[in-house]
Amino acid sequence: MPEQTPDPAATGRLVVVTGGARGLGRAIAEAFIDDRVVIGDLRADLAEQTAAELRAAGRDVTAYALDIADPASVRAFAAEVAARGGAEVLVNCAAKADGVGGDTFWELDEAAFEQVLRINTMGTWLVSKHLVAPMLERGAGVIINVASDAAFYGSPRLVHYVGSKGAVLAMTRTMARDAGPHGIRVNAVAPGLTRVEATETVPADRYALYATNRALPREQVPGDVAGVVTFLASPAAGYLTGQAIVVDGGFVMPT
Repeated sequence: MPEQTPDPAATGRLVVVTGGARGLGRAIAEAFIDDRVVIGDLRADLAEQTAAELRAAGRDVTAYALDIADPASVRAFAAEVAARGGAEVLVNCAAKADGVGGDTFWELDEAAFEQVLRINTMGTWLVSKHLVAPMLERGAGVIINVASDAAFYGSPRLVHYVGSKGAVLAMTRTMARDAGPHGIRVNAVAPGLTRVEATETVPADRYALYATNRALPREQVPGDVAGVVTFLASPAAGYLTGQAIVVDGGFVMPT
């Protein structure tokens, strides 16, 4: 791909959304209607399709291949983002959620545990590490990590995923303390069970559990989370950092 330079006529912030090709990530990318958006996704074909559809609607959206668990891929992606001026908002949405309702912690094998931790936990750190430099230079920026309410609830038979998202919540607090003196805010959102492509394999009993125990009875949709993400990225949340907002209709209510 030819080298790109920032467009001096471009308006809006540069917002990077990982895992933005479909599902929750796409809803988040779509929600930043006044900004320039870069989508990074393992499925480069779907990412480009999403970007093309949004460009057809008049949006400034670009897509690149990204494997958040591969340091070389993350570095290449960071270079593409830097060529467009550098991220002003980063939303770490890419993750792996396979195995919901599967093995108990004593049945789960080491490879499955390691893979999910590598993608969800290390991947979130890697992307943040390599995209934060322009924020440090500007003395301003926003990072939003997508965790999960499962880390608060302690979802059974899902120890690798719950552990990975619990780690993301903990990392958010440390990242906020590291970055705060540089004018960078870091927060997390913890969505509940949302019916998107990534949750197609979730067992029916898990959906029933949420339906029965939510304070708000309707099913969660991606826009419920996207709205909170755009709030966290806005000046209205300008004094909010190191926090986790659970968005699940009141399924869990952490103190």
